[in-house]
Amino acid sequence: MERITFALPKGRLLKESVEFLKKAGVDASETLKETRKLIFESGKYRFLLVKPMDVPTYVFYGAADLGIAGKDVIKEKGFDLYEPLDLRFGECRLSVAEPVNISEPYDLEKLSFIRVATKYPKITDRYFRSKGIHPEIIILYGSVELAPLVGLSDRIVDLVQTGTTLRENGLREVDTILNSTARLIVNRASLKTKYSEIKPIIDSLKSAISQR
Repeated sequence: MERITFALPKGRLLKESVEFLKKAGVDASETLKETRKLIFESGKYRFLLVKPMDVPTYVFYGAADLGIAGKDVIKEKGFDLYEPLDLRFGECRLSVAEPVNISEPYDLEKLSFIRVATKYPKITDRYFRSKGIHPEIIILYGSVELAPLVGLSDRIVDLVQTGTTLRENGLREVDTILNSTARLIVNRASLKTKYSEIKPIIDSLKSAISQR
């Protein structure tokens, strides 16, 4: 029997990903231990702990057979991946936000240009161009909320869960670009070559979703 490799996201989605996989008979609990290890093995499974934005890359290029990633990350990367399941956890939204005291509040009908800071340049560019607005995009990898506070950008596009971080930094949501949840993604070649191993995993996860 061939080993099946999962790419799992570090950070906020990891614990729920591990709990969900356990319902499908896949034990990834070792990945939750305090350690610097990035590769874990458990029986016929191997788990790679990677940055959330890198999960689709590992799966697309075949370093992992399956992965769990947010819809926001999948859309940003744009790879041709099989996405069989919405796992229905990790709910958040990708939103446009601006300072509460901005001189010209957000209005799509009046905007022709926007300077926006984000970790999601492709989604952001597509969204504003679809509205007839030409964005100047500043790519940041840290605390995006800081950008409009120091004049680096007019607005930001970032993930929002509760909105607390925005409020604490004097920002408000003004538009939602997409709603995101965790998804199961599968390498298309692996689905063909390891079908007898991967199909039962998908079926078990689908059953776990229906029982939630």
